[in-house]
Amino acid sequence: MHDTSLPASPGELDIDSRTSGRRSAARSIVGGSIGNLIEWYDFHVYTAFSIYFAVAFFPRENRTIQLLSAAAVFAIGFLLRPVGSWLIGLYADRCGRRSALTLSVALMCAGSLAIGVCPTYAQVGMAAPLVLLLARLVQGFSLGGEYGASSVYLSEIAKPGHRGFFSSFHYVTLIMGQLLATLVQVVLQASMTRAQLMSWGWRLPFVTAAALALVAWWVRRNIDETPDFRALDEKEKSGISLASLREHWRPALLVFCLTTGGTLAFFTYTVYMHNYLVNTVGLSRQTSALLSLSTLTLFMLVQPVFGALSDLIGRRALLLWFGIAGTFGTWPLLATLGHTRDATTAFLLLSLALLIVSGYTSVCSIVKAELFPARLRTIGVGVPYSIATAIFGGTAGYAGLWFKSIGHETGFYMYASACIAVTLGATLALRRSDVQMQP
Repeated sequence: MHDTSLPASPGELDIDSRTSGRRSAARSIVGGSIGNLIEWYDFHVYTAFSIYFAVAFFPRENRTIQLLSAAAVFAIGFLLRPVGSWLIGLYADRCGRRSALTLSVALMCAGSLAIGVCPTYAQVGMAAPLVLLLARLVQGFSLGGEYGASSVYLSEIAKPGHRGFFSSFHYVTLIMGQLLATLVQVVLQASMTRAQLMSWGWRLPFVTAAALALVAWWVRRNIDETPDFRALDEKEKSGISLASLREHWRPALLVFCLTTGGTLAFFTYTVYMHNYLVNTVGLSRQTSALLSLSTLTLFMLVQPVFGALSDLIGRRALLLWFGIAGTFGTWPLLATLGHTRDATTAFLLLSLALLIVSGYTSVCSIVKAELFPARLRTIGVGVPYSIATAIFGGTAGYAGLWFKSIGHETGFYMYASACIAVTLGATLALRRSDVQMQP
């Protein structure tokens, strides 16, 4: 019996090759960026549900002390981010981007699960807040390494001419994490009583985060290693240390300065903005939540558009858009927004602000990765980024509230403008030879 099947035609083979390539590209994008979704989901879930779980971990005598203790444990997690970016960055540059990404998401899973199943203070005493603290430290450590490893992976796995588009998904999934956390909060608050949320309902978001991290771990186990890392020899891999950054102090300083204004602007218009809309603009919490959801969705959708645009006109052009418009437009935007009482106007102003910030968020990962040679790219991006984010990003909300508390909210507008001006200065200092993927 003879095989009567015909061999595939060149056209069919070409179609199969393109389909396989698209699937591989999609898997790489998801695998490289999904950790950011979990990171920001955890970030918002912790802050949103701390009013419910604080009583489970801290003594009941004083409600304010409970909330402050929960906030302090959250803040301590930020201290481990630079350490995580250093050690996981070293691991990524020595053992591979895929290995580092798998490690970071496994640690995320462990931290979230520990919080979700931890016994209460009433059951185990001081062991409860100690477990919470340890879990936050593990999360902070893993998240510190996540940014450098994921941004470098997305930059290196993409083909030339598409790196801006690929890297923009770093912030797509990051914003998606915020939206998912908000959705979970709305659903649980609508379907459960306050007593149920305080008793056991607060555990559900953390268990969900652990499940998401487990899925991400499986996805990352099956992604390809980047060509740039595979091209490194063993001598290059073994010779990397934190001291190696001394030889590349200029790009490290550029990453720090680029992050300074970018992270402050991002935290201001996303994390802090809900409080600003309620306390300064005077909108209801429900209206503010809807505004945040709608503008964040728009913000998420434009990231790939801006990323693809950077592949056509260059990264520097978009950074200049952010730097110039942010430096000279932040004060007028925030001041106008603060005096409006109309939700539609607030939506338009906040959308404009986020379109300005998109000039940074859509290209920041690829620009920072392009500043360093492959052998120390992860640690080079991660360490200065984590330090700048801890100093300027994590404190943006506190700075805004402090200026308001002393009656000089315009001081925050000036502070934000000055920080963005630092990013503008770093953009102007970029050389043409800087913004290209080095061998």
